[in-house]
Amino acid sequence: MPLFSNASSCTPHKSLYTAFELLLGSLILIIIGNALPLLMLGSSNWWVAGGFYAFISILILIFWPHGALGWANRVTLIRAVLVAIVAAGSLAGAFKDAIWQWLLIAVIALLLDGVDGWVARYTNSHSTFGARFDMELDALLIMLLCVGLWEFESLGAWVLLIGGMRYLFVMAGWRFKWLTAPLFASFRRKAVCVWQVAALLLALTPLSSPLMANLLALSALVSLVYSFGIDVRWLYARSKP
Repeated sequence: MPLFSNASSCTPHKSLYTAFELLLGSLILIIIGNALPLLMLGSSNWWVAGGFYAFISILILIFWPHGALGWANRVTLIRAVLVAIVAAGSLAGAFKDAIWQWLLIAVIALLLDGVDGWVARYTNSHSTFGARFDMELDALLIMLLCVGLWEFESLGAWVLLIGGMRYLFVMAGWRFKWLTAPLFASFRRKAVCVWQVAALLLALTPLSSPLMANLLALSALVSLVYSFGIDVRWLYARSKP
């Protein structure tokens, strides 16, 4: 299954519209970043944020063939800006001295996860690209929160499994093709995703004790293993003749 569909139909004329919107997104990144000097401490933080956003922009230019992004994808693009700032704040533990700002950016990115879906339904602008764009940002945000929890709370490398499990699942699909079959729509999967982020955010707050942080992270990991287990079992059963 390709990363995104319809990439080959992109034209230079349409790409100009896309590039213009991505440029506006970079300006939003600069504005928000300048408003958060404690997170964007130096040039290295800006390089990380810019690198993340540039990488995402390149993928959009390659795989989005329709010119203007549309309102749902624009909301997701703002999420990408916020996730880039979360990534920049993770560099060398810069977020430790601005933990509430860092968490606020992550929370807004999480809340916008529901907004872009609502906009897509309201404007009847669902797309395979939009769904994948949204899902990859979710996975990246969760991974960054896990890295932050590892750095800030020193829980141990096991916490990285929460963010890394989806990537391990994708890599397993390279060897076992039945894992790449389409999955059925599931509220359980969405609920587990939301709980993962919520649990990680709660564990990262200074209000959580080390024990509470461990329990919250463990609950995220257990729920994730349970959810992946159900999906893997379903995919395996369908692969059998």
